[in-house]
Amino acid sequence: MSRTAGIIIIGNEVLSGKTQDTNSHFLCQELRALGVEVQRISVIPDEIELIGNEAASFARQFDFVFTTGGVGPTHDDVTMAGIARGFGIRVIHHPELERRLRERHGNNINEARLRMAEVPEGAELLGEGTLYAPVAKLRNIYIFPGIPKILHERFQVIKEGFRDAPFYLKVVYVKEGEGVIASILNNLLAGFPELLLGSYPVLDNSDYKVKVTLESKDMRYLEQAFQKLLTTLPEGAIHRIEGN
Repeated sequence: MSRTAGIIIIGNEVLSGKTQDTNSHFLCQELRALGVEVQRISVIPDEIELIGNEAASFARQFDFVFTTGGVGPTHDDVTMAGIARGFGIRVIHHPELERRLRERHGNNINEARLRMAEVPEGAELLGEGTLYAPVAKLRNIYIFPGIPKILHERFQVIKEGFRDAPFYLKVVYVKEGEGVIASILNNLLAGFPELLLGSYPVLDNSDYKVKVTLESKDMRYLEQAFQKLLTTLPEGAIHRIEGN
């Protein structure tokens, strides 16, 4: 069984269309390459109660939970307070984060800047010694800011902690449409029920009409399913094949 993940994107700006979410796409790609199966993505507003409920619910359902957004010094940065609310704990100033902020700002430190030291009580810091601002982790929840560049940097430092057995992938580009190959794919899945099978129509390519993906963590199982597909597709239907 794969370890699982849920992603919570927090921000009114995403829901209103002011900002396009790219963080979930990045995390899905990275986690898949690490062998982790993302099972749900939720996009929610900057509301403390809702953040708390969603974080607590995801923490029960998935091995890893990633939140992005709502971390900062302004009025709408309420992710820390929301997650704390979800577990019935306080928000505190993490002593290490506060020390760094006071060291950096000196006499210019103020209440807004000190908000950057806030974490749910009991949270630990990951990436210390490597990152200027480490990742805050509470239980199985990893709390990231919403700025993509910062999220990417912080994730790269800690990502090996999520590595699981890899997914193996085969991709078959098929010249026939889904109406022709649907029964073939249904039969393939009946014979290989543990196969992760995907079928994606392509409308803007004259060389092929469907991209078919086959995935499994069992390389032998994948190869058996792959060979079965090759023998059942119509003659001349394959444009090209990719995969490991």
